[in-house]
Amino acid sequence: MLATLARTATRRPLTVILMWVLFLLLGFGLGTGVFSRLSDNVPEVPGTESERAAQHLDGVDPTGDSITGVVEGVAVTDPALRTQVERAVADVRDIAGVAAVPDPYATRGLIAEDGQALLVSVTLQGGLDDEDEEAAVDAAAARIHEIDAPEVHVSGGSLLGTQLGERAQEDVRNAELISLPVVLALLLVIFGGLRAAGLPLMVAVSGIAGAFLALFGFSQFTDISVYAIQVTTMLGLGLAVDYALLMVVRFREERRHTTDVVEAVHRTVEQAGRTVLFSGLTVAVSLTGLLVFPSIFLRSMGLAVAAVVVIDMLAALTLLPALLTKFGGKIAPAKERPEGEEGRLFARLARFAARRRIAVVAVVVPVLLVLALPVTGMRINIGGADQLPSSTEARQLYDTVDAHFPPGTGVSPITVVLKPGTDPATADEIRALSPAAETRELPGGTTVMELQPPGSVDGDAATDLVKQVRDLRGDEPVEVTGVAARLVDFRDMLSDRAPWAAVTVLAGIFALLFAFTGSVLIPLRTILTTLLSLGAALGVVVWVFQDGHLAGLLGSQELGALSLTAPPLIVAIAFGLAMDYELFILARMREARQQTGDDQEAVVTGLRRSGRVVTCAALLLAVVFGAFMTGGFSPILQIGLGLTLAVLIDATVVRMLLVPATMALLGRYAWWAPKPLRRAHDRFGLSEEAAPKQPTYAGERV
Repeated sequence: MLATLARTATRRPLTVILMWVLFLLLGFGLGTGVFSRLSDNVPEVPGTESERAAQHLDGVDPTGDSITGVVEGVAVTDPALRTQVERAVADVRDIAGVAAVPDPYATRGLIAEDGQALLVSVTLQGGLDDEDEEAAVDAAAARIHEIDAPEVHVSGGSLLGTQLGERAQEDVRNAELISLPVVLALLLVIFGGLRAAGLPLMVAVSGIAGAFLALFGFSQFTDISVYAIQVTTMLGLGLAVDYALLMVVRFREERRHTTDVVEAVHRTVEQAGRTVLFSGLTVAVSLTGLLVFPSIFLRSMGLAVAAVVVIDMLAALTLLPALLTKFGGKIAPAKERPEGEEGRLFARLARFAARRRIAVVAVVVPVLLVLALPVTGMRINIGGADQLPSSTEARQLYDTVDAHFPPGTGVSPITVVLKPGTDPATADEIRALSPAAETRELPGGTTVMELQPPGSVDGDAATDLVKQVRDLRGDEPVEVTGVAARLVDFRDMLSDRAPWAAVTVLAGIFALLFAFTGSVLIPLRTILTTLLSLGAALGVVVWVFQDGHLAGLLGSQELGALSLTAPPLIVAIAFGLAMDYELFILARMREARQQTGDDQEAVVTGLRRSGRVVTCAALLLAVVFGAFMTGGFSPILQIGLGLTLAVLIDATVVRMLLVPATMALLGRYAWWAPKPLRRAHDRFGLSEEAAPKQPTYAGERV
């Protein structure tokens, strides 16, 4: 298969390049339309009680979503301001699709006690289609913004999703402006030439276009989270650079042995291409664990990110060979170095770790476990506008309300839906749980009771109140929805499905690593060491963002919990990236073992030949993730820090020390497999070269 791809790319390079140019135009043209289709409805999980209740309300409640405006900077008693506000309220009431706009001066709770701010609450009609709702929201927000005051901010509802989408687009653009020049500069240092350095960047741009196009395609069938843009773009850019770096380094090595560019391209695809193929598959399989969860957000993220990984892989296996065929003759071969000089530092590390294998394991493993300890106290919540950068309008509205109004103002209530037939005594008991409960009757006999939780919308008090209502209702036709209820259901969904997701991912990774190595012990060792680095990275994220240590250095603060988007995405993506570097190293170890038959020396040679590539790839990926952390959006900061740490810990401590130490501990048994599995691998395992003769292990017969 890889040989066929290489022949196609070298025979018709211009055709392949033109096809990718069309793909780029499509991605940066049509694909960027996804920015207008983003959703902030992360915690929705189909089939849960909170979602069923919300759908029931959509069918019977004549009122719909709402947006909120805040006016600050002028005393609310100022006659000119009052006239402007009253005119604005009257005008917004006349907008098609608006159901109600209470007069702030006549409604309790809409005027700040200090008299320096007021709220304008706009409730939309229920049942509006997307176009009519967008028109109503835009018109209402524009009219409120016309109020002449030092500070006027409007957000909430569908408007919040629009604002987040605009912020996401800005963050992606800024991250690209920061990361691409830095990546190019580092590639110039690595390769020492513009042509060789430019090729990985061209593949990286293809990855970005692929991210946009994949997300736009999925947005036609499902909601795409606002977080998806940054996550898929950063991963698409980083992996594209990784794969292209591996291929170009191998091409320059092959050029030392042949002056025929086409032959060098064939050898590169047959050798390094196999690693890229398996790497792409392992990263994609790592993301399939997200498909086990019924959450639309997690499933759409898993599909979108996996699609981007596949696009990066295809670009490295088709576009890059075509570019090398056309321009590779002008790329200098890798410099010849005296025997033993190439990768000398990494060889020394490998020999040290192999000689001191017990000491290395005894030191590294406890250190990683200590770093992972904070994970045991990890909490997740939905988060609010406090997680947004201070420059966003939603955050400015949040800060203004927090400064002038009592705690809990603007917090979404817990919505209790009492369907026809509910015992009045049960309704009274539920109402008694909240002193400020409000009740309204809907057509068809449904009663809606709104309980105002103390504290934040996703705090312990709010989620405990949801559980109290559900415990109290018994068998009555009562359902609970709202933000806090969705958080409770999301947490339950994660705890119920996480074991199945883990089994799915680990089984898939084990199968792929076995197909790659022919060993059953290497996959087990790889999974265990990867879990150590992943746990350490996630532990630091908890320590920084949940507990507040050094969070200010990253432009954040103590949040008391991680965003519910961060842990599953960090785990899924970081696990795949760790497999990426593991395969880079195993491929070289496997080659050396096939050439010499010496298991111990193969570990040293493998690290000698792959250490520089792995280190450079990790550095470039860290630059990409770091650039996306400049946006200030807390969930992206959490994901970016987690992935950066996971990559750096895995590519240094784990791959340079723990891998050679554990391989030395396993010795010749590292590549062992039971005879039936070995025969299956020899027959069906993906390989571009003849399978070498396998050594005989103690207790086996040939």
